[in-house]
Amino acid sequence: MIFAYGVNAYAAEAPEPSPDTAELEAVIVTGTRTTGMKAVDSPAPITVLGADILKKTGQPDMIQALAQNVPSFNAQAFGGDTAALTLSAKLRGISPNHTLVLLNGKRRHGTANLAVLGGAYQGGAAADLNFIPLASVDHIEVLLEGAAAQYGTDAIAGVINIIQKKATSGGEVIINGGGYIDGGGTTGDFTANIGIAPTDKSYLNLTGETKYHGYSFRGDYDPRVVNTPYNTGATNSPAKSYPQVVNAPNWPYVNRIAGDAQYRQTVLAYNAGYEITPDIEAYSFGTIGRKWSAAHENYRLPNVVKGKMATDIPYPLGFDPKESITETDYAVTGGVSGVTNAWNWDLSSTYGKDDDSVNVLDTANASLYADTSTTTTKGYSPTDIHAGGFINTQWSNTLDVSHDFEVGLAGPMTFAAGAEYRKESYEITAGDPATYYGGGSQSYFGFAPVNAGKHKRNNKAVYVDLAVSPVEALKLDAAVRYEDFSDFGDTTVAKLTGRYDFSPAIAVRGTASTGFRAPTLAESYYSGINVSPSSISGQLPPNSPGASLLGINGLKPEKSNNFSIGLVTHLAPKLTMTLDAYQITIKNRIVSSGTLYGENVVTQTVTDPVTGAKTTKQVTNGIVSPAVVAALAANGVNVDPSIRSNATYSVGANMFVNGLDTRTRGIDFVSTYYSDFDDWGRVDWSLSASYNKTEVTKIAPNPPGLDPKLTLFDAIAIANLEDTSPKFKIIAGAYWTLGKFSMNLKESVYGKSSGLSNDSGSPALMRTTVKTALITDLDLGYQVLPSVKVSIGANNLLNRYPNRINGLLREHYLKNNSNGFVTQFPSFSPFGINGGYYYGKVTYSF
Repeated sequence: MIFAYGVNAYAAEAPEPSPDTAELEAVIVTGTRTTGMKAVDSPAPITVLGADILKKTGQPDMIQALAQNVPSFNAQAFGGDTAALTLSAKLRGISPNHTLVLLNGKRRHGTANLAVLGGAYQGGAAADLNFIPLASVDHIEVLLEGAAAQYGTDAIAGVINIIQKKATSGGEVIINGGGYIDGGGTTGDFTANIGIAPTDKSYLNLTGETKYHGYSFRGDYDPRVVNTPYNTGATNSPAKSYPQVVNAPNWPYVNRIAGDAQYRQTVLAYNAGYEITPDIEAYSFGTIGRKWSAAHENYRLPNVVKGKMATDIPYPLGFDPKESITETDYAVTGGVSGVTNAWNWDLSSTYGKDDDSVNVLDTANASLYADTSTTTTKGYSPTDIHAGGFINTQWSNTLDVSHDFEVGLAGPMTFAAGAEYRKESYEITAGDPATYYGGGSQSYFGFAPVNAGKHKRNNKAVYVDLAVSPVEALKLDAAVRYEDFSDFGDTTVAKLTGRYDFSPAIAVRGTASTGFRAPTLAESYYSGINVSPSSISGQLPPNSPGASLLGINGLKPEKSNNFSIGLVTHLAPKLTMTLDAYQITIKNRIVSSGTLYGENVVTQTVTDPVTGAKTTKQVTNGIVSPAVVAALAANGVNVDPSIRSNATYSVGANMFVNGLDTRTRGIDFVSTYYSDFDDWGRVDWSLSASYNKTEVTKIAPNPPGLDPKLTLFDAIAIANLEDTSPKFKIIAGAYWTLGKFSMNLKESVYGKSSGLSNDSGSPALMRTTVKTALITDLDLGYQVLPSVKVSIGANNLLNRYPNRINGLLREHYLKNNSNGFVTQFPSFSPFGINGGYYYGKVTYSF
């Protein structure tokens, strides 16, 4: 089975079940409290993805598997700083934090690694899907509508419910390997799954996976290590200060920041149950994973670290620092479910934790080195430094009950109710003193004790859900949920869903709901510093002393409204089509501010039109806003003096704030069909598309404490919300089977996306556009033996790359001798920056 789109359609009887029909007939548990509801009959748009579909995506990656099969699901291809080590995804064009992830219907904990740097995924701290092995999954149910009243106040865009296997026999072993056609990204994956029955009343399904992914590099040369017409007289140039740098590894491509991180990951998963009585089952499931990852950061020049002696230059060839995370992620659920006097009930408890130890490798602390040196002795700095850590925990306890009552209508009325108690914590741990002393460790300024702390909260919730069919053709479902947060107070949200079938061929459906999302603890309390060779920017917690100086005094919850209307058709045998239009409005949306510059120097070379003489000129002065400089100091941020040695540099701050209202409008289309060609095999066809557009409808005024010369949301921040995701995505697929041979072909069209950039605070904004692109994915399989299948394939078969970053901006970087020139391709590219990925796979089933 390869295509599972259109599971939300009304399916008529077919002569023989197709893969799509099998998914249509699947009993779902997401978006409804009605027992036995089939996807075909659901009043809510549900996409069901079977295990076989997920495996045919090439890269052994849960996020990529969803992105290649659900057009409204967009995956992050590249991240900055530690965000490169935990890539994220989003549904319907809004934040990753607006999609709820469930494992077997139970809430999954979020990552501790908050995406801090600007971009389309900034602020994301949702569950890391890649800690759930693909081979452990029976199917995935994707609910494409707001469901806060049913599942909790962060289910604004939808719900992803991952259902694990329960098989008590058989299994499979998968060996998968591949890499990018243009080099790098070498990937190896070994996965094993087995189902056993420890007793005749129990099941135990086990999965283990270990994988490796190597670095890739798609950058340009670093102009700081090459003599160009623009830097021959500059201190930061080989001709004047460090001619020996030509001997550095990979010269002139010494700056390796533009590419994939390297990681090694091992994950174990289990799903178990025991039948206590014919009506009562005890169950438990969980995952535990360990991941080590590292990402190249900006190359540092030889003159960044030096002692008091003129000859004390410990890195004469410069150095290549890396950010690294050693991560332990686990979750375990235990529960009891059953039926008593026709009441279905489920009592469970889930604990999840993500623990990230952040380290900076191949680095140094320039301030420490200089301060420990003398005019006769060399200085000292460690080269591998522990920068601190993040820890996120979640403990959820739930009770759900339901009962069907005959009330004299076309069908029984389903009454459901439940309660939840949840505790959450978020902790930042301090690093070694060498990471925050003076200007901090190069590439990643670690966490000092003043930044460290543990923060907790609890949440209590109750809900009631009624589902009824007043007449045979009409289904109605209404839910109300009350939640009380210990830090943000209480709220009540509601949802009404309906579906009317005019005939077996045509049905309409619609939903209206409200939502409420409290800030994640990471958004409220994260404190950190981002440094590059020519800039430093402090991420100030919204409730910190520094934020208070700028007029920001904490966060408040978001409120949302969600409306959708859809059409479901089955106009011909084997053909299903659905069309759903929606609108999501979010008030007081939590986003990161634009960079608030405290210092900003832009120096340009000016050529006299008569004499041709070149002179340098400061476009801006050094101090833009003393309040920002004071806010950084109040939060213990020290500026590395080497940053101010650049011709162009900036010192700034960012914060998460409730500053915007947004409106997202979109359309989802899904269709499936299959053709039987007798001796020529069978083809399952699918066509799906998603269009959505997010607009900022209101911008809050600057707080009183903010300098009038600054604005909380500059054009770059607005563009990150409105333009960096493609407006549309179309996926056309054909899965052909002929005897032992299979071919899965997908053509994905990504619409245009764009973003704004400047150079270290320069007022000149330049737009980079990734034009509409067609990406081809191909998987060819052959059943060599009854138990062995061999597959080869490619993601991005034709090796397509996105458009390069705006040429004028790159010219600006080059003329200013900036490391920004290294980055050729925009990080927001929806199909990545690495080109084609080719792979081979062997599957042994037993």
